[in-house]
Amino acid sequence: QTASSAIKGAIQLGIGYTVGNLTSKPDRDVLMQDFYVVESVFLPSEGSNLTPAHHYPDFRFKTYAPLAFRYFRELFGIKPDDYLYSICSEPLIELSNPGASGSLFFVTSGDEFIIKTVQHKEAEFLQKLLPGYYMNLNQNPRTLLPKFYGLYCVQSGGINIRIVVMNNVLPRALKMHFTYDLKGSTYKRRASRKEREKSNPTFKDLDFLQDMHEGLYFDSETHSALMKTLQRDCRVLESFKIMDYSLLLGIHILNNNMKEKGECSQSTSDTKRHGGQKVLYSTAMESIQGPGKSGDSVTRETTNTMGGIPAKSYKGEKLLLFMGIIDILQSYRLMKKLEHSWKALVYDGDTVSVHRPSFYADRFLKFMNARVFKKVQALKPSPSKKRCNSITALKAASQEIVCAVSQEWKDEKHGILAEGQSYASLDEEVLGSHHRPDLVPSTPSLFEAASLATTLSSSSLNADEHCQCDQPTLYSSSKGLPSSSTFTLGDSAIYLTSEQSTLETENDNASVLDVYL
Repeated sequence: QTASSAIKGAIQLGIGYTVGNLTSKPDRDVLMQDFYVVESVFLPSEGSNLTPAHHYPDFRFKTYAPLAFRYFRELFGIKPDDYLYSICSEPLIELSNPGASGSLFFVTSGDEFIIKTVQHKEAEFLQKLLPGYYMNLNQNPRTLLPKFYGLYCVQSGGINIRIVVMNNVLPRALKMHFTYDLKGSTYKRRASRKEREKSNPTFKDLDFLQDMHEGLYFDSETHSALMKTLQRDCRVLESFKIMDYSLLLGIHILNNNMKEKGECSQSTSDTKRHGGQKVLYSTAMESIQGPGKSGDSVTRETTNTMGGIPAKSYKGEKLLLFMGIIDILQSYRLMKKLEHSWKALVYDGDTVSVHRPSFYADRFLKFMNARVFKKVQALKPSPSKKRCNSITALKAASQEIVCAVSQEWKDEKHGILAEGQSYASLDEEVLGSHHRPDLVPSTPSLFEAASLATTLSSSSLNADEHCQCDQPTLYSSSKGLPSSSTFTLGDSAIYLTSEQSTLETENDNASVLDVYL
């Protein structure tokens, strides 16, 4: 209900006064009580000893946790002079709001900061969130979560207008050919007809699945860094019991004409900025890259791509992506629980956007990894020479082993055949064995003959299985030996010498015949 021009003027006056006044306070460590301090100053239109005169209605300006936010700005490399110059030097630019919150959005002329009006509950929640937010930023300043630079309140005519200063996710210097607000939900997640009629509409999940059904493709290193950052940020939000957040995704399609326009607008915006100070970790590429990346390469890539993340569409188009997690000031309170319960009764409870924080985070990550961000599957490289040589050597070694085994079986069979004797010679040995008391009896028992036939038969079969390709008629060609590979009990003329067999008896309870060939 308040004119936006009055709001913009009051914001610039109030921030100019409070930040300037803060420079007189010495630097010190942030204490716990600093997160809950609220400073207030009254700015009448006619001015006072401490405040300048202005042509807006009288208003009171409150600053929440000034020392804590000063620390946050220093962490991101924002100097007080640059902060004041970016916000207060030129009029703020109002942006259209595609959401249903009714919030007002302003962007600074230097395209660095977004100023958003928030509800009382959201401002209160952010103030409670500050200690944990402080701890998370200390551990990891590279994050896709919003970077909060200040929380203020303008009181005028009995109305409280709370604002938060954040990083700008989508630079205006480059045209965003597609802009998406993604939650990982499919229930009523399609841009309205009114939104589609805008010059730069913001689409939603179902629109993305229709327009970019194959997803967006990254190289392996970038995809891994992006997903790790999203996973870490979602776990932080889950620990704070935050849900209903979105990933704001801007897609710029690269071509020569657009690239030239982007570079021109970038140089123009750079000349406007005081001192050329760049906010640290403010771009998408800086937010996902690990500490191993050298500073020079980061600066070079940021200059060439304005901090966008390079990607490709399923059509092979070269893209620049700008992204950040937004709307994190939604806690899973009673109203959200009731909203989810009501929607779950009417619709599928897993598809609605309002859900418990743990389920919301898992569904959000699964949607981003499976449907939105995909890794380029590189073609399998041809095997290296070393690998080919190793496979060839392995095959050669296996062939040598097989040949060696085959040769051993051949030698064994030849040895057996060489030792084979005619029935007549064996009879002569039997006759001579009567003078040897250590030999077995001249007439074998039925058990011994059966054991001998079985052993010789199995040996002959094994030999045939291994070497039947090399010696198909080995037995038939040996002298004096039957062509059949088995011996029957009728072949009882074959006796064993003492060097070929022994007979052992144990306790008269068992008899064991050990045959050695």
